[in-house]
Formats: sequence, C-alpha cells, structure tokens
Amino acid sequence: MKYEEALEYLDQKVNPIGSVLGLDTIRELLKRIGNPEKDLRIIHVAGTNGKGSVSSFLAGALTENGYRVGRYISPSVVDYREKIQVNGSFIPKSKVAEYLTMLFETARQMKEDGFAHPTSFEIETAMAFLYLRDKKCDFNIVEVGMGGAEDATNVIPSPELCVICSVSLDHVGMIGNTLEEIAATKAGIIKDNTKVVVAPQKESVRDVIRERCNAMKNVHSFFVKREDIIVKTAGKTGTGNSLPRKLTQKFSYKNYKNAEISMLGAYQPENAAVALEALDVLQSFGVKLKEEKIRQGLLHTAWPGRFEILGRNPLVIADGAHNPDAVSKLMETMDNYFTNQPIIYIMGVLKDKAVEEIVALSAAKADYIITITTPNNKRTMQAFDLAQIIREYNPNVSAADSVEEALEEACLVGKKEGVILAFGSLSYMGVLREAYVKICKIR
Repeated sequence: MKYEEALEYLDQKVNPIGSVLGLDTIRELLKRIGNPEKDLRIIHVAGTNGKGSVSSFLAGALTENGYRVGRYISPSVVDYREKIQVNGSFIPKSKVAEYLTMLFETARQMKEDGFAHPTSFEIETAMAFLYLRDKKCDFNIVEVGMGGAEDATNVIPSPELCVICSVSLDHVGMIGNTLEEIAATKAGIIKDNTKVVVAPQKESVRDVIRERCNAMKNVHSFFVKREDIIVKTAGKTGTGNSLPRKLTQKFSYKNYKNAEISMLGAYQPENAAVALEALDVLQSFGVKLKEEKIRQGLLHTAWPGRFEILGRNPLVIADGAHNPDAVSKLMETMDNYFTNQPIIYIMGVLKDKAVEEIVALSAAKADYIITITTPNNKRTMQAFDLAQIIREYNPNVSAADSVEEALEEACLVGKKEGVILAFGSLSYMGVLREAYVKICKIR
C-alpha cells in the first residue's frame, strides 16, 4: 500500500472497531512481529492533563544533551505522522506505509486464527515500537492513550521511568467513575523495579499512587510539590495585540533558579517542573546531562495546541483544553495575559466530555462565542446543541457551519483589538491552523 491508501484503510476498515481496553490483543500482535517493545528504553507518561507538554519538555532537554529521543504521542494535531517522531522529525510516509501494510496483514491473520482484530491504536502502537526500535533511540517517551492499566502502551516491560502527570476527571465510566478510580487506572503503568515521578495532585490521588508504588517491588517514587514551584513572570500585558514577540515565563524549581520556558500557559511551569524532576531522577542513575543544555531544551520547547499563538493579526490562540481541569487552567492563563480586550471564543467539544462544567467555567468570561461541530469525529457535539447549552450562561453565542466560517466570524466580531481563543478539543486544532492560514493571513 501507498501512504494515502494505508491511512484510508486504517480509517475505513479499522477505526470502526473503536476503542477496546485490554492487553491480550496487543500482546498477540507484538508477539507475531518479534516483540519490538522489549528492545526499547522507555519513559512511560500517563495522566489526564499535561502528558504532551511534560513529554515535550523531557524530549527537548534530552535532545539538547545529544541523545536520540523517540516519541509516541496521541492525538496528532498538525500531521498524522506527528504521532511517531525522533528528535522532532516525523516518521517518513514510506515507513508508515511499509509498517501499516505489514501490520494489516498480521491483523488479518490474527482474525483468521480466532483472535480479536487489533484496534487502530493497537496497530499504531505496534508501528511506533517497530520504528523506534529500528531507529535505535537512546530514550523513547511513550504517552498513554487512555487510562493506563489496560492501555495498549502498558504492554511494555518495566520502563526506565514512569511519569504521572496531573490527574482529574475525564473519560468517566471508561477508566473509572471517581477521581480515585481514575487515579488507580493511571497508576497501573507503575511496575516492579522502576522509578516514578508524580506531578502535584489532590491528596486522595497521591494516596492512590503511593498505594500502587508500595504494592510493587523496588519502586522509588518522587512527588513534585506545588510549593516548590515559584513562578517569576506571567503578568498582564494590557492590550492583546501588543503581546511581546518573545514572551516567556520564568520560574524556579529546587536548584533550577530562573528557568525560562516559551510555552505560555499558566500551567506550563508546573509541567516543566515535573520534567525537571524526571531529568534529575534520570541523572541519579547515571544519565549524563548538563544543566545548561537542560535549560536550553526547556526554552526551545514548543507544543502545538497548548496556548499556541497562531498569529497576531488578529491575535488567535489555540488550546486543546477539553476537560474541566484544563479549562479552569486555561481561564487562569487568559486572566494573566488579557485585561481590557474583547474576548471571542471558538468552541468545539466532544459530547462524552463534561460539557456543562466546561461551559460553566468559561462562557461568562467571553464577549462572544461561536460554536462548531468538530470535524471528522463521531463523538462530536453538534454546534447548535453546544450553543443551546452556552446560551444559559452567555446569550452572545452563535453556531457556525465550519471552522473556517467560525474563524471568519470571530475576526469580524473581534476586529483589530479582539483576542480569539479556540478551545474545547484537540481534534480540530489542525483544521483551525489551516483555516488561519487561509483566512487571517490574507486579510
């Protein structure tokens, strides 16, 4: 198969299987292709919010120190191939076609032998392990897709390091019904003979993670404390379109004084501190790292769809916040940077999210809201239905027929001084970027 044919087959023939938690199918698939996961040095990253940012900071610091760093992430924002990368370079189209063609045939044989057909995520996980093994990466940062214990990535043996990012309510009913149950599922990636770095959490979540660590053999845990993170700069700017071109944040964490990052969300110093703790743990068992290179890696780290400034004429910000905890932190970030500008939202959400709570946290803060139906996602909430919910909190709302139409309307409403914030789901960030280039750059 060619690249386009392979992606079409994945979308039309495999995606309808949906999400199936459990490790039996992925284990069988990996066994049939030689268990590439056993040859990888893995940093396994779980959590509700912050996985992508923490992973990016880690990859940036390790790459800056001269290591070859592989990554497996989901979902992609810019390009399908973004899911699998080495030192920031996406897997080539030719390799995607080669691996998927082989894996589709393996999946067909499994089905013939009476096994379940692997899901898209299981096939992509196998492809990632094959590619990262073939590239002989020094470190491989693997993000959990959903949950932890029964996620396909959890088929790996004891990882070099586990990182548990911020845990909050999301995928309720699928990976747990309470915060503690969700925490237990995510802590399921912790195995014997590993080290664990944990982001600041609610006390009940910390207790669940400690319990898991204590139940395993030879596990050493390191809990990042919020009081150890001192943010130096993240102030208000006065006018939206006068944001400094090189706006950064400074923070201190333990011995790292005045560390600087280019990622602007109010939540990013915490994510960077988690990465710094993980890097210190790596150094404690022999990984050679230079502090100057770590600092450079943090500063140069960028991550699409995380309070990302798409452009300044008009000012358009994209953020994939899609659950109450992430939206609350996004609102805090907006309050940090903007005081007197008209704020226009573009909102698209998935119907299985905590939509009412997301709207309650955000809608009243906007001058105008435009809803969209997130494209190419069966779980999307229709723009009209979302607008109806928002209207209870903010009457200034309309439903658009497309992302392009929403952005065009937002530009008209906001004019030159307005700030356009698009959020609610990572799933439409790529389409938004394309729409920005098409609409805003020619205005």
